[in-house]
Amino acid sequence: MSVPGFPPPVASSAFLAAPPELPAGHGRYRLRWLTDAAAPPLPLAAELYLYQQPAQLRAAGPPLAVALLEDQHAAQTVAWWPIFRQPDGRAGSSPAAPFSYPQLLTAELPAPVLEEWLRAVHQTLAAQGCTAWQLRLPPFAYEPAGSGALVAALERLGYAVALAEIDTYLPLGQPYEARLHPSERRRLHKCQRHGFRFEQEPPLLLPLAYEFLRRCREEKGQALSLSEAQLAALFRDFPRDYLLFSVRDAAGDWAALTVAVLAGRGVLYNFYPASPLRYNAFSPVVLLNAGLHAFGQASGLRLLDLGTSTLPEGLNESLLRFKRHLGGVPSLKLTLTRRD
Repeated sequence: MSVPGFPPPVASSAFLAAPPELPAGHGRYRLRWLTDAAAPPLPLAAELYLYQQPAQLRAAGPPLAVALLEDQHAAQTVAWWPIFRQPDGRAGSSPAAPFSYPQLLTAELPAPVLEEWLRAVHQTLAAQGCTAWQLRLPPFAYEPAGSGALVAALERLGYAVALAEIDTYLPLGQPYEARLHPSERRRLHKCQRHGFRFEQEPPLLLPLAYEFLRRCREEKGQALSLSEAQLAALFRDFPRDYLLFSVRDAAGDWAALTVAVLAGRGVLYNFYPASPLRYNAFSPVVLLNAGLHAFGQASGLRLLDLGTSTLPEGLNESLLRFKRHLGGVPSLKLTLTRRD
């Protein structure tokens, strides 16, 4: 059955038989559609971020189509764009992921080819009635060399910035403690003096961990974005990518906890940090991030993403200040929209 606003299913379960070549590339590049989240016919030129990978896409929806850009000379897939239908009917990013977008897999893609590929995707979908789009992009720090070119190309196609958020990250090539504000360094040392310790927890503790996270959020008048069943499914289906870390006090009780995500391409994402209010005098989240920083360094990663500081009512200034006191570096995270 055809889905309005998207390329209709084709006889092949994986891809169109004759993908069109793009004139801007003089026959070198072509657009191919996948009608499910399958492996591409040509190998990927670089690693996809976790939220862009076929298994994650299938778990999230799945997408109604994936647009590829193929480099026939290199025999590689050089761009990958999973396209979802959002709850409000718009096309674009997965509603279940922090970002989902046209990921460029090479730094050598000519700007005219990029723009023509994006335009061809929109024209194909517009011909089938798709006229409204929303794209959530990753923080610029994820792809500092290519983010500007992608945003510029999208803006030339009529996209506008609907939301600009401040993401914060820690560069893993620098010592953690050296970047700390003096007040946070004192809290780190206080935790260490009182016998607090960082640990990686086994997934079998996830039910207890979820209840801990829920109570911590409840203390602050907030809710978790995932149900226990949804989080358990991610740990079950992606055991190497979703990890549980804690800080325990001298008695062995949890003083802080987080779910961290190996987001791909050298990024560790601190997804669900939490600590009970009764530990505020110690601020064990400082030690928690110290442990994540050490884990990331030992794993050969390049940055620890502390996430955005946005609440439904706007910027959480105290949270942003805390992240800056950890030595966090700000990075722009954009949501773009377009209406034909």
